Amino acid sequence: MIHNSTIDAQLNHRSIRAFKDQTLTKEQLTTLYDAARHTSSSRFLQQFSILHLTDEKKRAAVREISGQPYVGANGDLFIFIADLFRNQQLRHDLGQDDGTLHTTDEFAQAVEDTVLAVQNTVVAAESMGLGAVILGSVKNDPAKLIQALGLPKMTFPVLGVQFGVPDQKPQLKPRLPIADMAFENDYPKGFKAADLKDYDDVVTTYYDLRDANRRIDSFTKQVSGAKLAATDHRRDQMGQAIHDQGLALDMK
Repeated sequence: MIHNSTIDAQLNHRSIRAFKDQTLTKEQLTTLYDAARHTSSSRFLQQFSILHLTDEKKRAAVREISGQPYVGANGDLFIFIADLFRNQQLRHDLGQDDGTLHTTDEFAQAVEDTVLAVQNTVVAAESMGLGAVILGSVKNDPAKLIQALGLPKMTFPVLGVQFGVPDQKPQLKPRLPIADMAFENDYPKGFKAADLKDYDDVVTTYYDLRDANRRIDSFTKQVSGAKLAATDHRRDQMGQAIHDQGLALDMK
């Protein structure tokens, strides 16, 4: 195993949900933006944007949608946006129509750009001793979030991220063994719960600070339980919310 400061920071990743009551410095903020904008981008179209939420009403709206009390409580809150609006406006300004901007392919590439930028920014933040938590819960009600943030058509909020000075140190969460997620040439077809018994045993030693510091269920129990069974009906409208933004209109 090779070790250097970058790899060690990545292997030490923890989601931080409690931050000290201080905001990022201007230098830290600029550094994170710089890390984001130097992320790999599909066809150099750079179809993502970042919204830094300092307005307490907007932070509260995101908190309500997320259903998590720590969202926007302390630290700096950002929404990472798949953004085809900017390039649409540039095309119009240059006398061109929308071209392929309304296609699923174009939207997918914008989402890819956005997700890559999120991870790049998180790595940069952690290298500076900051903590971060990625918030998929901002999409619990995408239409409501779009309205609360005043986002234009041709944009879509993909992920939230909260950065700040950590005020907790959770355990490292055990991850799937390499043999169960990295393959050579051929993808295996026969996954069995019994093959993950040793991993399940390790997972149950992890204490989740979000749930009164209780041990969590085994991985296979989580997979077979409510996480993939219960439906959040607000998220049932995800496809419609995407279409309503003028995106992926060829996707049925």
